[in-house]
Amino acid sequence: MARVNARTPRYFDPSVPVDDRVKDLLCHMSLEEKVGQMMQLDARGDLDDQVVRMHAGSILHASPERVRRAHELTLQTRLRIPLLVAEDCIHGHSFWEGATIFPTQLGMAASWDAGLAERVARATAVEVSATGIHWTFSPVLCIARDLRWGRVDETFGEDPFLIGELASAMVRGYQGGGLDDPTAILATAKHFAGYSETQGGRDASEADISQRKLRSWFLPPFERVAKEGCRTFMLGYQSIDGVPITVNDWLLNDVLRGEWGYTGTLITDWDNVGRMVWEQKVQPDYAHAAAAAVLAGNDMIMTTPGFFQGALDALRHGLMTEEALDRAVTRILLLKFEFGLFEDPRLPDRERIAAAVGSAEHTALNLEAARRSLVLLRNDGTLPLAGGVTADESGRGVSPHRRRIAVVGALADDAQTQLGDWAGGSGQADWIHSQPRQMITTLLDGLRAQTPADWTVTFAPGADILTLRPDPEGEFFTDGQPRPAIVTPAEPDETMIADAVSDARRADYVVAVVGDRIELVGEGRSTATLDLVGAQRALLEALAATGTPLIVVLLASKPLILPPAVTDAAAVVWAANPGMRGGQAIAELLLGLIEPSGRLPISFPRHVGQQPTYYNQIRGQHGDRYADLTQRPAYAFGDGLSYTNVEYDALWIAEDRVEHDGAVRAVVTVRNSGARPARETVQVYASDLVTSVSWADQELKTFRQIDLAPGEEAHVEFELAAAAFTIVDADGHRVVEPGEFELRVGPSSRGSTQLRARFVIEATAG
Repeated sequence: MARVNARTPRYFDPSVPVDDRVKDLLCHMSLEEKVGQMMQLDARGDLDDQVVRMHAGSILHASPERVRRAHELTLQTRLRIPLLVAEDCIHGHSFWEGATIFPTQLGMAASWDAGLAERVARATAVEVSATGIHWTFSPVLCIARDLRWGRVDETFGEDPFLIGELASAMVRGYQGGGLDDPTAILATAKHFAGYSETQGGRDASEADISQRKLRSWFLPPFERVAKEGCRTFMLGYQSIDGVPITVNDWLLNDVLRGEWGYTGTLITDWDNVGRMVWEQKVQPDYAHAAAAAVLAGNDMIMTTPGFFQGALDALRHGLMTEEALDRAVTRILLLKFEFGLFEDPRLPDRERIAAAVGSAEHTALNLEAARRSLVLLRNDGTLPLAGGVTADESGRGVSPHRRRIAVVGALADDAQTQLGDWAGGSGQADWIHSQPRQMITTLLDGLRAQTPADWTVTFAPGADILTLRPDPEGEFFTDGQPRPAIVTPAEPDETMIADAVSDARRADYVVAVVGDRIELVGEGRSTATLDLVGAQRALLEALAATGTPLIVVLLASKPLILPPAVTDAAAVVWAANPGMRGGQAIAELLLGLIEPSGRLPISFPRHVGQQPTYYNQIRGQHGDRYADLTQRPAYAFGDGLSYTNVEYDALWIAEDRVEHDGAVRAVVTVRNSGARPARETVQVYASDLVTSVSWADQELKTFRQIDLAPGEEAHVEFELAAAAFTIVDADGHRVVEPGEFELRVGPSSRGSTQLRARFVIEATAG
C-alpha cells in the first residue's frame, strides 16, 4: 500500500474521493503520459521502452516473470501509475502452466446451465487473480452463423437468448463481489458487434448487417451484459457498411453510450487502429487514425505502437483536442482507482497460486463441466456399453461379459488438442507450449481407467490428419503477427488403416475419435470446408465396413460433417474440446456411469453448402429445400438424447388473451417413462404469427432444466411477460405487436418434437 504524507500527491490518498483523485492525477500528467495510458502493448516486446518511454497504461501476453518486471519498471516512472495486466483467459487461465482448462465456451454452452457457467468463470477468476492478471478478454457474445469461421468454438452458439443467459453468468463469475473483491477480474464483452457475420466464413471480413438486423439479434446479448455491469467492451475487427467498428459513431455513441447509458471502458481488438491504415486503408496515416479512434470514444488501444506518436501528431495538428484525450484517460484511470491498484497492484501471490491454481476443487468442477458439455446425438441402443459391473478387490469392476473395445483415431490420445484453442499449446503465447500431460485425461486414458478390469482396450491411430507448410506470403503479417502455417490434409495410409480395421474386427465395439486440430481452429484459421480433414473419412469408411458396432466421438471445436458411411453408426457423441477432464467424462458417458444431458447450442449441417444453418431463420423463400439437398440440418439447435425416454404432454396456457403489460403463464407435463434418470432441458419457443416486417419463424424465449427419476412426472410451469414477445420494426424500434402468437414447447427446436398452443396479446389501451 502506498504511504501517504504531506508531500504525497492527492491521487495516492485513498481517503480522497475517486473522482477527485482522477482529476488530480490528470493535472499532473503530460500529453505523452496521457497518450501512454491509452495504450495496451504486447509484453513480449521491449518492456522498458513500453513502460518507461511510452508510459503504457496496460500490457497483455505477459509471462509470470514479465508481470513482476513490468511492476518494477512502473515504480521507476514519474507518476507511478499502476498497470492493468490483461490476458486471454478464455476457458480457464489459458497460458499459465498447471491452470485448470475447462471446456471451451461452445462446450459449456451445451450444458444450457447458466449457474455452471458462472461457477466456471468464478473458479477461473480465482486462479487468474492470484497470478497478477487483472483483466480477461471473455466472454464472447458473437452469434455463430457461418460455421467455416475459425472462432465458432469461442461462441455460445447461435441463439441470442442463450448467449445472453450464459454470458451474463460468466460476467458475474469473473467480476465476483465487485472490483474491491481481491479475486475479481475485469470481464470483457466481445466482439462488439456483428464480428461473426462474415463473408464466406473469412475472419474479420466486411459484415453485411443493417442497423435493424443488428438491433434484432446481434445487440441484445451485449445490452444484457452491459446492464449486468460488464466493465469493459472489446470492439470487433470488421467494418459494417464500409465503416470500421473502431470508428462507428452510431454503434459506439448513439447506441452503447447513448441509449444504453454504458459508462465502462472500450478497448479495441489487436491493432484495430493500425489496421485502418495498413489493411482497411480508410485512414491516410497514424495521426488521422488515432484521432478518429479517440473521437469515436475508444479508451484503450490494443497493440498499436504507432498510436503513441500518431496521437501526439494529431494533437499538434489540431485533428483532436486534449479534452477528447482526457475523456478516454479519465475512464481508464477511474477503472484503476476503483480496482484499488494504486493501493494494491495485485501482483502474483505465491501462496494463493499454490492454493488456487489447478486445485482439487477446480478439478472437480472441471469434470462436472466436461460431463455436462457432452451431447449424445445418435444412439441405436448400443450405448451405454453392455456389461454390468461389480466391485473387485482392486476397486475396478469386473463384468459378467468380457468386452473388447477398439479405440481408433489419433485424437483419442491427443491431450493438447483435447483442450482446444486458447490453451497453452494453441500457440498464442511463447512462454508455454503445452499443459502438463498428467493433468489431462484423454479418452484412451479414461476408457482404460473406467472399464471393468477384465475388459480389453486396444488403440490404433488409424489416420493422420494434417501436415503444415509455411505460408509463401511470408512468416509475419504487416503488424508483426505470425502468419498461420498452411494446412495440407494427410493422405490415407493403408498400413495404419489396416491395423485399425484388424483391431475393429476382433472387438465388440469400435470407438472412433475424429475431429479437428488446433491448426484448423481460431483467429485467422477459418476453413473452406466442414469435412473431416486428412485420412479420417477413409478411416471411418473402413471401420463402418467391418460391421462391428461403431461409436463415433466427434472431438471437434465446432459442428463438422460426418461422411455417409457413418450415417447409421451405432452412436454419435459430440465433445466440443471438453478440457482437461474430457476423456474421463466421455468414457463415463459411453459406459453409462453418467447420464447424457447436453443439448446442442448450435445446428449441425449436412453439407457445407447449407451455410449458414441456424434454427431461427427469417420466413420467406421459394420452396423449403435445395434442388439437390434438403435444407434441414443433420442435428438441430436444442437436440440431444438421453439414456431414457422423456415424454411431453398437455401444454396448457392459463389465459389465451393477454394484456400488453401482462404475462403468459403456461404449464407442460414432462414424464420419464424409461428406466434411467434424466436431466431434461425443457425449451420454450415462440412464434409471432403475423408481423409488420419479416421475422424469425420461432425464437427461444426461456428454458427450464429438471431432474426426473425413472417413472417420475413433473409439471413444469413458466411465465413470460408480454414484453418478451418483441420484434424490431421497420423503424428500428423494438416493439410488441398485438396479435396472435404460438407457444412451442419441447426438447428441441425441431417442429416435430414440439407441443403448440396459441394466445393473443391485446393492443395497448387507448
